[in-house]
Amino acid sequence: DGMNVLFIIVDDLRPVLGCYGDKLVKSPNIDQLASQSMMFSNAFAQQAVCAPSRVSFLTGRRPDTTRLYDFYSYWRVHAGNYSTIPQYFKENGYVTLSVGKVFHPGVSSNYSDDYPYSWSNPPFHPSAEKHENDKTCRGKDGKLYANLVCPVDVTEMPGGTLPDIQSTEEAIRLLKVMKTKRQKFFLAVGYHKPHIPLRYPQEFLKLYPLESITLAPDPWVPKKLPSVAYNPWTDVRQRDDVKALNVSFPYGALPDDFQQQIRQSYYAAVSYLDMQIGLLLNALDNVGFSNNTIVVFTADHGWSLGEHGEWAKYSNFDVATRVPLMFYVPGMTTSPVSQQARVFPYLDPFSHIGGSAPQGQSEKVVELVSLFPTLAELAGLQVPPACPETSFGVELCTEGTSLVCYFNMSEGKVEKGKEGCEDTDRCVGDEPVAFSQYPRPADTPQWNSDKPRLKDIRIMGYSMRTTDYRYTVWVQFDPNNFSAKFEDVHAGELYMMENDPNQDYNIYNSTSHRW
Repeated sequence: DGMNVLFIIVDDLRPVLGCYGDKLVKSPNIDQLASQSMMFSNAFAQQAVCAPSRVSFLTGRRPDTTRLYDFYSYWRVHAGNYSTIPQYFKENGYVTLSVGKVFHPGVSSNYSDDYPYSWSNPPFHPSAEKHENDKTCRGKDGKLYANLVCPVDVTEMPGGTLPDIQSTEEAIRLLKVMKTKRQKFFLAVGYHKPHIPLRYPQEFLKLYPLESITLAPDPWVPKKLPSVAYNPWTDVRQRDDVKALNVSFPYGALPDDFQQQIRQSYYAAVSYLDMQIGLLLNALDNVGFSNNTIVVFTADHGWSLGEHGEWAKYSNFDVATRVPLMFYVPGMTTSPVSQQARVFPYLDPFSHIGGSAPQGQSEKVVELVSLFPTLAELAGLQVPPACPETSFGVELCTEGTSLVCYFNMSEGKVEKGKEGCEDTDRCVGDEPVAFSQYPRPADTPQWNSDKPRLKDIRIMGYSMRTTDYRYTVWVQFDPNNFSAKFEDVHAGELYMMENDPNQDYNIYNSTSHRW
């Protein structure tokens, strides 16, 4: 018996979605999923870069426990033989399947996406993935470039397709196979967009006329931002179109019109992603699995779109750490669903008008490290125990906490952090906090500030995010023994959310409440 799981993980997606209140974006299919789901408005990644974040939430351990802050080590060898979410489901009788970018490929998942530990079959990677960074973007001169902003004619692409289109097709194929198998499945589908390059079918541009695109509300580097906190967006600078602008390193601003184009293409890539997710969820309906499949939708971290004069991820700002997070659980977040019911009819982003409110919404601050215990509990498996203080030798435990106690499905009700007392007895504990962290090689921006290798890390920025504030200390860090010296603080940040929601005014030095 038991529920199947469809786990959708998106690369570099911040919550620019209709269901999260974005007025510009066209994301009807994700919004429709939200309307049947429990949605968390304040979910945060533990490190705003792909491999560390994915290894963290897939093992339910924080980066200081996986010891992965870069891309170059495999946790089972380098830290501890930690079980992963798919491994736990596999050991509990599920067929576990991986499509697209779930684990970060390469050393950090043993060049195998952690197969065979995590997966029943070898993971699928779309063949078009290898062309992601090729010169496939047509410039004004008709020549091909490796640009950041890269709307394309899909028929001209190698193989006549794009990676996310292939991943959707494969995931749909696997759903049809599982229909004939009568075994519970855990299917993880990892989408590449809106990760750079912003390469997507060009027709999505027409959803976002340039004149409708504004700049970030705070496109300047904040006066009191410590230099160690700034991320110099080196990967963005390396694209041909950005290189041609000759912007000074590290603080030079991109021209306004180009900032608009990046923002336009990010939104267009999100609508292209929404279409893929619409097709995938519609297939879940078609094979009759919507009544017995949990759907999780999230991202590995966010992406700055010009806020604070920054682009890309690689920081502790909310725009880099905050992610969408929602759980569709038939019979729990919705009334019981019959096998024939259409829960997810496909909605065309080009013609669909109107949004829908989430079925339930929590404003509690939560962490991706809590995915493991939450999914286990939703699927009726034993919830992994909480990790002891030091857990390098413990294979199965979690540093997160199950979020199921927040699922309060009274119609479309928003659970506020403070006033309501009806939820305090269900999730016992203190005011929730999300911890994130980011390593730096030096106090000032360097070419390797965004992605320092372990041996070059000298400073770790540890962040606490609560409903009321974000507090960050940048402290001395020794990569040889993975130790942080909290008494050696290089810089600090403190933002009060109520009057500074965009985190532009650092009051760390002007306040007496240092902890």
